Amino acid sequence: MKPLRTRWADDVDPDLPHPEYPRPQLRRERWTNLNGYWDLAIQPREAPAPSSFDQRVLVPFPVGSALSGVPQSVGPDQRIWLRRNFPVPDLGQHERLRLHFGAVDWEAELWCNGRHVGLHRGGFDPFYFDITDMLVDGREQQLQVAVWDPTETGTQPLGKQIRQPMGIQYTAVAGFWQTVWLEPVPDRCIERVVAETKLDPGAVTVRVYTTGTEPLDQVEVVIRGSGELVAREMADVVEGRAVVQLPTPGLHAWSPDDPFLYDLEIDLLQREKRIDQVQSYFGAREVGVGRDQDGIWRLHLNGEPIFHLGLLDQGWWPDGLYTAPTDEALAFDIEATKRMGFNTIRKHVKVEPARWYWHADRLGVLVWQDMPNMAFDLLWFLRELAKGQRPEQIPFDLTRPAEVAEAFLGELDAMLDTLAPFACIVVWVPFNEAWGQFDTDDILAHVARRDPTRLVDGPSGWADTGTGAIRDHHVYNAEQHLPHLERNRPLVYGEFGGLKLQVEGHIAVEEGWGYSESETPEAFSEAYLGLLDVIGGLVERGLAGAIYTQTTDVEAEMNGLLTYDRAVFKLPPESLAALHRGIVDRGRKKK
Repeated sequence: MKPLRTRWADDVDPDLPHPEYPRPQLRRERWTNLNGYWDLAIQPREAPAPSSFDQRVLVPFPVGSALSGVPQSVGPDQRIWLRRNFPVPDLGQHERLRLHFGAVDWEAELWCNGRHVGLHRGGFDPFYFDITDMLVDGREQQLQVAVWDPTETGTQPLGKQIRQPMGIQYTAVAGFWQTVWLEPVPDRCIERVVAETKLDPGAVTVRVYTTGTEPLDQVEVVIRGSGELVAREMADVVEGRAVVQLPTPGLHAWSPDDPFLYDLEIDLLQREKRIDQVQSYFGAREVGVGRDQDGIWRLHLNGEPIFHLGLLDQGWWPDGLYTAPTDEALAFDIEATKRMGFNTIRKHVKVEPARWYWHADRLGVLVWQDMPNMAFDLLWFLRELAKGQRPEQIPFDLTRPAEVAEAFLGELDAMLDTLAPFACIVVWVPFNEAWGQFDTDDILAHVARRDPTRLVDGPSGWADTGTGAIRDHHVYNAEQHLPHLERNRPLVYGEFGGLKLQVEGHIAVEEGWGYSESETPEAFSEAYLGLLDVIGGLVERGLAGAIYTQTTDVEAEMNGLLTYDRAVFKLPPESLAALHRGIVDRGRKKK
């Protein structure tokens, strides 16, 4: 692997990288960012806590990345220990202090001032520990965290990480990879806010989840649009939850063309006295499917057909791996996608920080959100192909051991709940190409029940079982063929393309690969324009969406529309925008 840096690497502040508030969908004024240098020790997994820490790691960049300062690989027989001190913020009489982790890969165990606090397993979901009772008066407090990551040797969801990266699998990471922060909260507080919208008639339902609330507690919700008051309503808190109904005729709909967002202010009250307050926001939109005038199923947004034309987005960085160098960099891939005229991003087997989805909300892009996959036996799959089996013929839909299924479902539900507030997400993708796929019908139905406001892809590529809201094909090297249309589901290409163009000076490996190769920019342009011409023609015949592989090159994959360092667009974005918007416009006409 060659060293490769993005232009944002020089903007990283080692004293406080990623200084932005990490949770745009639930904001409080008081917080303390704990990013920056932490003491680090790497020990055998079974060894006791270290007596000394001989390295430093720059949080929130994961161990294994260049920006972390610790680019070495960490194996499943090792454990990472991290340590830092912090001063205690002023706490009120009825306040608690929470230590938040945006995400840690994979198992995190915490001690505060030498006292054990708790353990969390899960590589993609935010979590916190209440450390109030472990604080000590009169001195700085000490945090110590032990992190273990089995990578592909474990049974947990892990996405594309692997200890020996190759092909479509990339360099493994471990440890903290999102912001770490402190937050004082009242002992009775607001935990989560989700807004659901109906455009006709205009109505907003705000579900407020709380902790520690008592009888007679109430929630007041205020909606503002462009600074103007839109609605204000109250509701009682019952068993920790309040459901606030707000009639809002004439809602301004959110869409990629018009990503309008409303502001939310939520107060938790006891006898009209404010106990807690948070700021949030929402986009008013409805997601569904419907038939056009020819009886063909189409994807709908706000009651109108919309062709989803997008990019497969891996979310990897040459210098930060799982973590973008800066918040500006985090937003760049979305901005570049919009600049090229796409309206959709498929976030591929990775969950991003909350700020990524906020950027997608405010910039206006539809998101298909994948669930990170469990480990996938690539060699077994290749042996099956060598026997003459087609991918869709291989019996992937297996029953997993109970502990494996439990781990997958736990992290799946955490993803669904965490990302529920974001308007941009319109499709859940529980499985990709049978990577760890099991109990397909039950899990797709589970996702649909848990979130009926979005579509469930079922699954993306290969091992379809007839359920889910979308029929999703992967059609590399076969874009001229439109598979048989479904009687009750829109048909999409969840992946296509993958054309390779290697741009010297912007590559991470000496010789990469793609699904088909172009030796010159001219040949690449001709091949890409030919593919998109086919896609445009298939819209008329029934294609409802198409996701091109992919946004950027990643390590050995050279099939991005941008180089891995985000320095070069392989085709002029302005000319692409005209082509892509023309295809999206064809989809609008299919009413």
